[in-house]
This record gives sequence, structure tokens and C-alpha cells, in this order.
Amino acid sequence: MMTLNNLNSPGATRKRKRIGRGQGSGQGTQAGKGHKGQKARSGGSTAVGFEGGQMPIYRRLPKRGFSNAVFKTHYAVINLGILQEHFDGTEVNRETLIAAGFLSGKDKSNPIKILGKGEFTKKLNFSDVEKFSKTARELIEKAGGTITEVPKKRPVIKFQKKADRK
Repeated sequence: MMTLNNLNSPGATRKRKRIGRGQGSGQGTQAGKGHKGQKARSGGSTAVGFEGGQMPIYRRLPKRGFSNAVFKTHYAVINLGILQEHFDGTEVNRETLIAAGFLSGKDKSNPIKILGKGEFTKKLNFSDVEKFSKTARELIEKAGGTITEVPKKRPVIKFQKKADRK
């Protein structure tokens, strides 16, 4: 019986080329490294971005501006059409979505956004969902479902007086 552990294909494994083992091997002398030079030496490779001593491009270009991408909110996105297939007149919240397999990994803790893609006719009650697209909100209300708003969590920034800092 052929299984994965005894599968054998001719030419699938080759013998390793042994370089630097004398003239008779055909890979003696320079051992495939050519003649002299930096790359022929042991440890003879340049750093990433090295340009032969010239000032590298990442140091020549100015670093300007600010990117707010680090602070962007990433949402776990779910379409109404998919919810229509898996939920029957029940409560839709974070726990039920995790149990149904819609949220996994980082999405379990990310805020949830419902999009209005697909057909939707079921009367579902949404709670613990942070955002809804305009079309999703219209479709849910048209089908007779309810949306319980989740208050937005704002970051608390504490200011200290100079006298209090030490």
C-alpha cells in the first residue's frame, strides 16, 4: 500500500554538491566563488541597503510627515447576506458570532461592523455591534429587526500639571 511516508519519485532527491573538496571533485580551487574579491571571502556579504560606500537612499531621502496608520481602528467585517443563512430570528452579538465561527483570531477582540451586502429578510436583534453601514441599517429596519447602540469608547487622556510631574 502506498502512503505519503513511503512515496518515492525518481529524481525527487539529489545528492548534495560537495564543494571545496580538492581538484579531482571538479569543485575545488575557488569552490564556485570565482576569483578573489569580497564575495569570495568568508563572511563576505554586504548589509541590506549598502551601496558601495555611497550614502544609501534611505539616508539621502528626507523623513517628513506623520502617519496615523498606527492608530487606525480595524473592524471585523460581516455581511448581512451571510447572517441571513446562519441565524434564525435570534440575537446577534459577539458571543453568537464567535460560536457560529464568523469571528476568529484577532477579530474576536476587534470591533464589529455589519455591511449590507446580500439579501436580508430575517428579523434579527443586533447588540454588542459597534458599527453598521447605511444600507445594512436600512435593511435591518426594513426586515423588522432591532439595533441596540453600543456607546463609543473614547480614550481617556490625563493631563498632569508641571508641579505634579517628578
